[in-house]
Amino acid sequence: MIDFQRMYHQGIRVPNLESAMVELGPQLGVTWCSVQEREQNVWLPDEGVVSIPLKFTYSSEGPQHLELLEGAPGSIWDGREHPGLHHVGLWSDDVAGETKALVDAGWKLLMAQAEPAKGFGAFTYVQPPSGLIVELVWSAIKPMFESWFAGGSLG
Repeated sequence: MIDFQRMYHQGIRVPNLESAMVELGPQLGVTWCSVQEREQNVWLPDEGVVSIPLKFTYSSEGPQHLELLEGAPGSIWDGREHPGLHHVGLWSDDVAGETKALVDAGWKLLMAQAEPAKGFGAFTYVQPPSGLIVELVWSAIKPMFESWFAGGSLG
């Protein structure tokens, strides 16, 4: 159903983004992309469309990237109480179709960039009963990320 070989990042929740960058970068031999800080608009099944403050970055080196996430208190990205590996990210040519297929197979939709009626947007977080969170990311935005990994801006 999903090509797991298209995994390109592991999302890690951290309590403090800058501290995590200093702690992990030299020890893992990675450098970091420019830090992004924004109000991330998302759709949550129990709340609808909400805006969540988020700071994040990715490691520049690949093909596997580390994503560090410092989320607002109580949000899906909040790493203060439970820091560490949070999800794996895979490129998807059909986020809506793959998300629907996984939900039909018993997975839970945790979050989407847009509400289901609007096709979910460019990413979703889905989770099977066994617990692994998978982020499906629309492959059409891959060039934007590649530019960011190479030192440019992230759109």
